[in-house]
Amino acid sequence: MPRMTVLETERHGQILVVRMNRPERLNALNHELRSRLAETWTAFRTDPELEVAIFTGAGRAFCAGEDMKESLADGAPGGRRPPIEDPFMSGALEKPVIAAVNGFAMGGGFMLVERTDLRVAVRGAVFEVSEAKRWLLGGTNHGHIANLPYPVAMEMALGFRFTAERFHEVGFLNRLVEPEALLETALEMGRHLLTLPPASRVNTVHMMRQMRPRVAPPLERLAARLHDHGAKSDLMESRAAFAEKRAPRFKGWDDPADRHRLPQLED
Repeated sequence: MPRMTVLETERHGQILVVRMNRPERLNALNHELRSRLAETWTAFRTDPELEVAIFTGAGRAFCAGEDMKESLADGAPGGRRPPIEDPFMSGALEKPVIAAVNGFAMGGGFMLVERTDLRVAVRGAVFEVSEAKRWLLGGTNHGHIANLPYPVAMEMALGFRFTAERFHEVGFLNRLVEPEALLETALEMGRHLLTLPPASRVNTVHMMRQMRPRVAPPLERLAARLHDHGAKSDLMESRAAFAEKRAPRFKGWDDPADRHRLPQLED
């Protein structure tokens, strides 16, 4: 029996559908899938016959984020990087990408959705910024980048789950549809984009991306320091507990006094 590929693509005229295909692992990002995505986005960027992409997943998840089992085996939190640069992740991809979220979008899977330009999701899809659970600093930038109110951004940063319905209400999603309408709705949006003059489409997408809120450099430096503030053993313990389906046994700070010595923006 032939081995199933971890990534599938299909062409609809000038629209490329990119489908993550590890349904048995909720499309978790292992090294092979990251590498295939980097190759596919690179090819899409340079293909003169393709202008718009739709990004989706197979099965009941869009993407569950980092493949914890592989990360633990490799001792590499966050997963191994692909051998070539991924233009979608680096921001070098000039063409618009539409997310068609078919289910769970958690952790790194949520961040894939966040990088897209337009977003359609099925009713009942679940979203979670999981960084607070897997790192020493939560996903503090995501709500800011999405221009959401402070309490909603705080909720995201602390790892609360959001339904597609709630995300549609706060403006994170463009469309909310039944599962059978997901791909066709995304294709309709893609076909609208193709009615625009090519330069207008590319220039407008580029300008809109530049206008998104950004994290100021001093805050980025503070975040880098906070990522190292705490017990590093907890970082791997959270992954081990998740992979082993048990409650984590956190140790907290190596030096308890560090709880009261948080780095400050002015330091």
